[in-house]
Amino acid sequence: MTHVPVALIQTRTPAGPAAAFAHVEPLIREAAAGGAKLILTPEATNFLIQDRAARDAVLETQDRDEAVGRLRDLARELGVWLLIGSAIVRSGRDGDDRAANRSLLIDDAGEVVATYDKLHVYDVDLPTGERWRESASIRPGDGAVVAGTPWGGLGMTICYDIRFPQLHRALAKAGAVMIAVPAAFTVPTGEAHWETLLRARAIETGCYVLAPAQAGAHEDGRKTWGRSTVVAPWGEVVAKLDHDEPGVLFASLDLEAVTKARQAVPQLTHDREFALPS
Repeated sequence: MTHVPVALIQTRTPAGPAAAFAHVEPLIREAAAGGAKLILTPEATNFLIQDRAARDAVLETQDRDEAVGRLRDLARELGVWLLIGSAIVRSGRDGDDRAANRSLLIDDAGEVVATYDKLHVYDVDLPTGERWRESASIRPGDGAVVAGTPWGGLGMTICYDIRFPQLHRALAKAGAVMIAVPAAFTVPTGEAHWETLLRARAIETGCYVLAPAQAGAHEDGRKTWGRSTVVAPWGEVVAKLDHDEPGVLFASLDLEAVTKARQAVPQLTHDREFALPS
């Protein structure tokens, strides 16, 4: 299939798995009813909780998480492929009580066919005074993932990963024609950098970039930027929710555009070795 009907879900995820599923379910149903065959949700789709003790009280393994299980059932019921942008789950690593920030690709039979743990954790001190130390509660992953889909390779990233172009280039060279960037961007960084980074990663890789986002003022006190966006391989924004309210963003991906962009500027084949500056 050359044209892929997709939908990006923009959420304001609550602070518990049951409520989170109740929030996202009607949006996914709306997306499927609108014809989408590949549906993507944002980072932290299963809950958003800043407080570590409160988070640990609801934290489960991937197989036991309520929202993940019900989303798998929903994908099977609707007959769609569903990318859970990420779920916060127990990492399963002995001796490390930090969680994994894990993206899960679910096929139309409800099976998890690929997972990816966020590589780059968000440790920053913003000029506004916001301070984030994701490494205190999230164990970073250690490998990149390109998942197979009926439409081609899907590169899996999460939020802060967008600032690391080498990851996206590696995904494109490994066969990705689409790259998912599910996110919960802060307002100051979203306003300054969100669209610019998304467009840059699309141009550099010749991939479609699909970026579903958390949006608005959340129960746990944080505020996120929203503006879920689809960028084509030549860098043009082809669909966007220009607000921070929950909603569904539809787009049709013409995968021939990937071939055309890469033929016009074959940058993925032009790597050269070079000496590092001393």
